[in-house]
Amino acid sequence: MQITHVEVIPVELDLSLPYRALYEEKVERAALVFVRIDIQDGRSAWGCAAFDSLLTGETVEQVTRASRRCATRALDLNPLNTEFALAELAPLTAGTPSVLCAFDAAFHDLLGLAAALPLHRLLGGYRYRIRTSITVGIASTNETVELARLRARQGFRILKLKGGLDPEEDVRRVNAVHDALPELTLRLDADQGYDVRQALDVARVLAGKIEMLEQPTPVGDLNALRQVREHSRVPVLASQSVRGPESALEIATQRAAHGMSVKLSTCGGIARARQIDAIARAARITTMVGCLNEPALLIAAGLAFALSSPNVAYGDLDGHFDLINDPTTPGFRFEDGWLIATDTPGLGCRVEL
Repeated sequence: MQITHVEVIPVELDLSLPYRALYEEKVERAALVFVRIDIQDGRSAWGCAAFDSLLTGETVEQVTRASRRCATRALDLNPLNTEFALAELAPLTAGTPSVLCAFDAAFHDLLGLAAALPLHRLLGGYRYRIRTSITVGIASTNETVELARLRARQGFRILKLKGGLDPEEDVRRVNAVHDALPELTLRLDADQGYDVRQALDVARVLAGKIEMLEQPTPVGDLNALRQVREHSRVPVLASQSVRGPESALEIATQRAAHGMSVKLSTCGGIARARQIDAIARAARITTMVGCLNEPALLIAAGLAFALSSPNVAYGDLDGHFDLINDPTTPGFRFEDGWLIATDTPGLGCRVEL
């Protein structure tokens, strides 16, 4: 398969429902860099770099430059030799994992097109649907309940509440949503905001009301995360601590969490996500597939990975729902809280840019 042209397209999209997180007062837009790869027979595949500057240190300028370096190198690669092609691009994407993810997604899209198979089947085909959570940002208790009601009306059955600023307020917010919408499953993401005692207190009080506590303690202190896991009454997931296969191995070795949240954009794409999942599976640690604010194209890639592995127990693939003017038309469907794959080859998406 011969690549004839690669185009790099920076895009900025607004969110229809801005939100607050522990590390950012107001999240209201997403900076993205799309990549289109054309091949000799006239078909095209797409990838996208989505990034969080506060999480990975990436900037639009860095991501765009790295994408253009990879675009030049990709012209001499056979994308069906996926492992070799990604290994060739890896040195060009140092410090910008989102760029490696973009080309990884496009190469896997081409692989599915060449095989005439949807990617989730090509990767393993363990299931065809998974339920996803939707994030509710940090807000007052009353606002949190109203946002939760809105998401429930939209069809979501799992809510992930952002927290970490005030453990006592987080407990009040979770309890209020639980009382208002007892049929919903709730998750709490502390975004590194607690110390060990605070995390254990929150887990004790909310046992039976939350499905999991995500990244309660700072990334740089795995010992603290391990202490929470050892004594928590609810499952504890590592999120920002999972940066790639090496960090996943360290978490697994130390038994620092019950589960790991894998984001394709921050680990470098599907190939590396599968490595992380294999480590987690061998250690009998569950996997959650997460995301950033990103288009349906990247959600399709995360979904394909999530559907391919029996070790993936949780979906957190909501990054596209609030993007205004997302150029992606997804092939997957959203029904009653489920993301449901179709048999469209590759990622199954159409991108118009």
